[in-house]
Amino acid sequence: MASTTALPSDDFEKGHPVMADPARARKLAKRIATIVASAIGGEIKDPRLDFVTITDAKVTADLHDATVYYTVRGVDLETEPDYEGAAAGLAKATGSLRSKVGAGTGVRFTPTLTFVADTVPDTARHMEELLAKARAADDEVARARANATHAGEADPYKEPRSVDDEDDDRAGEDD
Repeated sequence: MASTTALPSDDFEKGHPVMADPARARKLAKRIATIVASAIGGEIKDPRLDFVTITDAKVTADLHDATVYYTVRGVDLETEPDYEGAAAGLAKATGSLRSKVGAGTGVRFTPTLTFVADTVPDTARHMEELLAKARAADDEVARARANATHAGEADPYKEPRSVDDEDDDRAGEDD
């Protein structure tokens, strides 16, 4: 006969884990992002992480998994960021960062950490470039419109009225 352990009633309901309050998950995610960012900035001594910025964190509803989003910048504006090096540095530091998160949050179960490169800044930059192109095209159309004239008459369906036509109209009114 296999032994079974009773599950605490507050953790499980009908065999499914009870989900945490969404506000609590958001608060924990914010705290995790803060702890990881400060650890990368001061406690983790990996040169590959010098140009990593933590942008956001998300925690699953059961508070067991956390996804931490990051961006990487280059040494200067002309240098391409080292995404592979940053990912390798974060992978190496994951255990240390998870223990710091556990100590800093005080939750019963320390969430596993997954690091994902944040695409929002790149997407925003691409959208800004597209908007700049659209504005330039609009300006070009506006310049072309300023000097444009009609190819033919302004209103080809409008016929000029002669003085005789106006007299005929008045004559019909008297009838």
